[in-house]
Amino acid sequence: MAVMHVRNGSSRWLVVWLEPWGQDRWLKRDEMLCIRTDNNGEKLAFDVEYHANDEERADGIENMTIYVENCSYDVDVTDEQGNYVECGHQRPAEVDRKWAARRAAAEEELSRTS
Repeated sequence: MAVMHVRNGSSRWLVVWLEPWGQDRWLKRDEMLCIRTDNNGEKLAFDVEYHANDEERADGIENMTIYVENCSYDVDVTDEQGNYVECGHQRPAEVDRKWAARRAAAEEELSRTS
């Protein structure tokens, strides 16, 4: 089993993205996630990329993408107490609204060009 602990040490939101699923979990300052896979240790279980752009930083957001590799892709994500943490955990409502508007605009554009 491979285990990774991720703690938000910044004053901003830390969005932890899990790939290849595109799942997001939002952490406040000092919150932690524990990510477990069935990787047997022969090859790396995780590849990590940190990223943020000026707009996200202005909104108080930092990002970390964790690529889960060399396992069955059965991943367990919990908090410090061992409680399951689902996709979208603590995602702010305004982000949901922005994403829904962008998705609707993209679908509208696709329907016009099809």
